[in-house]
Amino acid sequence: MPTPRAQEAVTVSVFAQRFSATRRGARLARRLGTHRLDLWQVPYGSPASDTVTLVVAELAANAVLHGRVPGSDFELRLTYDRTAGLVRVEVSDTHPGHPELPESAAQASVDADGGRGLFLVEAVADRWGVDGRTGPGKTVWAECAVHAPDGPCPVQP
Repeated sequence: MPTPRAQEAVTVSVFAQRFSATRRGARLARRLGTHRLDLWQVPYGSPASDTVTLVVAELAANAVLHGRVPGSDFELRLTYDRTAGLVRVEVSDTHPGHPELPESAAQASVDADGGRGLFLVEAVADRWGVDGRTGPGKTVWAECAVHAPDGPCPVQP
């Protein structure tokens, strides 16, 4: 009979879901992302939850507004590494164009309804970027430092 081994604690949790590339899909991605964080002990209304929720909202809105290809969905993937104290947000769509941060906020018109989402992501996330993916499109990702409620705050680089 084999010797039983101690089970290692799960320190990484993943949530992945596809959504319709509509405003309703973006809203649902934000709400389900926030709910998942709460299930992972990152409580509603906490600074960490609010930061990640803002990133999810902006990246999902960009996928719907700028990355939409008719007949295609977008995907939200959240990865929470408790040991590192890090939540990674990934939003994938099938549009080939890559988002670019304007050189300055002044390039975004003062009267425009949009054009500031990536500035918000850059301001609140620790890192963000764009990667290619298997198949058409790209993945826009951002990482946000959080801490487990029963653990120490992560050390900032």
